Amino acid sequence: MRIKAVTLVTVLAATLTACGLGGPDQPDTVAQQFADALAAEDVPAAAALTTDPQAATDAITALFDGLGDGGTFTPANPAETDGGGTVDFDVAWTFDEPRPEDQAEPEQQAEPAPQTPPREWTYTTRADVVEDGDDWRIDWDPAVLAPGLTADSAVRYTPTQGTPAAVRFASGQPLMEQQTVTVVQYDQSADVAALAATVQGVAPTITADSLRTQLAEHRDAPATAITLRADDFAPLEPALSAMPGVTLVPQTRLLTVDKSLTSPVFGGLVEDWQRNNDAAAGWAVQLVGPDGTAETVAGADPETAPDTETTFDAQLQSKAESALAGIPQDAAIVALRPSTGELVAAAQNAPADAQGALALTGLYPPGSTFKTVTTTAALESGAVTPDTVLPCPGTENIEGRQIPNDEEFDLGEVPLHTAFARSCNTTMGRLAVSMAPNQLHDTALQLGLGVDFVTPGLTTVTGSVPSADTPAARVESAIGQGQVTASPFGMAVVAASIAHGSVPAPTVLRGQPGTPDQTPPAVDPAVLSDVRSMMRETVTGGTATSLRDVPDLLGKTGTAEDGTGSAHGWFVGISGDLAFAVFVADADSSGPALQAAGSFLR
Repeated sequence: MRIKAVTLVTVLAATLTACGLGGPDQPDTVAQQFADALAAEDVPAAAALTTDPQAATDAITALFDGLGDGGTFTPANPAETDGGGTVDFDVAWTFDEPRPEDQAEPEQQAEPAPQTPPREWTYTTRADVVEDGDDWRIDWDPAVLAPGLTADSAVRYTPTQGTPAAVRFASGQPLMEQQTVTVVQYDQSADVAALAATVQGVAPTITADSLRTQLAEHRDAPATAITLRADDFAPLEPALSAMPGVTLVPQTRLLTVDKSLTSPVFGGLVEDWQRNNDAAAGWAVQLVGPDGTAETVAGADPETAPDTETTFDAQLQSKAESALAGIPQDAAIVALRPSTGELVAAAQNAPADAQGALALTGLYPPGSTFKTVTTTAALESGAVTPDTVLPCPGTENIEGRQIPNDEEFDLGEVPLHTAFARSCNTTMGRLAVSMAPNQLHDTALQLGLGVDFVTPGLTTVTGSVPSADTPAARVESAIGQGQVTASPFGMAVVAASIAHGSVPAPTVLRGQPGTPDQTPPAVDPAVLSDVRSMMRETVTGGTATSLRDVPDLLGKTGTAEDGTGSAHGWFVGISGDLAFAVFVADADSSGPALQAAGSFLR
């Protein structure tokens, strides 16, 4: 719970003096000092100003425990009585307002936080001020702190939740729901061998040694062995409950309905869901009696939180995950609807998960998939047409860089569309020599590569294509090497842009498209039509013929050196209103990416 600490509004001593209660150590001074001490959360100082410091200490401490770490107490309406006086305290507590340090800078916010009414409890109490020997004191009564408060009751603030919202696939079926899980904690007295044996059926990687290592890292604090879903916990509960040194802690968490589904996108969906639920949450201030009964004295009922509606396609996400499951290297698939920019699948396998959100933000040389950009640039410049005959030697020294084709295949003189479909590095390298330094950079932006998006629910990086100031640098860039980098998401955007005719705004939360940091001019539609024809030829008679059974598929393969002697494998494709990229790290060829694409599409 967050409490907004508010500076005390001081009542002028002159006002109190005018009522006959002025002067040092007089009732007005004691009231002001009491209010100041409460505003400063100085419990001993506030308690010392009362007629029963011990009882006041207990009550004030409980007040801050129940309501938080701040509030306002403003003395008002002083009045003189026989032997003393009275003073009112105007009190205000404001709950759950973010502190300034919790606020993101406006340019960093993907979307504004939902606006919620202020959670404020205001009231007025009255205190008697009496003479105690040579001093004046607040005549102690817990009701000075809050209306109805007694020595054996307490006051507390609590947020209240209605029915929790769900996260849904585009079809409306639930993708994620709030579920009860059990956190299995253990301490030094636990039998780690028995604990490991009990949970290994659910988590085979947990061993006695791994539990010992984890416990050593926590020193004297309990460690968490595993967090179990309800269906996994139920058969293990009797054994776990009987284990000394093991504590079972139930919690609620937002989890996928199908526990086999995972995606680097889900974290952003959880954040949106949490914002919606927080905005819809109610709150209550309760007066709790000695028997535990609670009376609500202030608050607001929770509202119905809206479901988080996503663009994810349940079948495509499941197929993408299945296509990657057997690949031992880092691998990812990202798929978009070119017509809308909707993200329909974003998957990566377990090795990739260990590295982070590689599907969305991992940057790698795109290799020959970047020839979609190089060819677009060449066609748009008017220097060539798809039928322009160009040399495709097996290897060629271009501007000091020996450029080979895969296994140095040699096609001789062939039309550009054939060189593209067969992925001639030498042809593309030679085409780039005469390009302007910014030509590949500018064309890449026209296809979305290098554009940054602020997208609600989604954190992405597309890639980078720096200006190539020398012919040698342009040769490297032309074949997706050198300083050119792309993420799987970025290459999926390139494919979607080729299919759509311009860069679509990526979207994962329905109705909340991303905002690009720049909007380059669209590519000539005739040029993109030619590129799509070449991508079709790549499947029917080029480097992707293993997928020619997939109806009307367009694609481009890619193999990219990673600087370590190995090479990454790529495939980007378009199938109807579906554009996607497949990436397999250190695959040494595009073969594994093609196989994964086939599993995804078939």
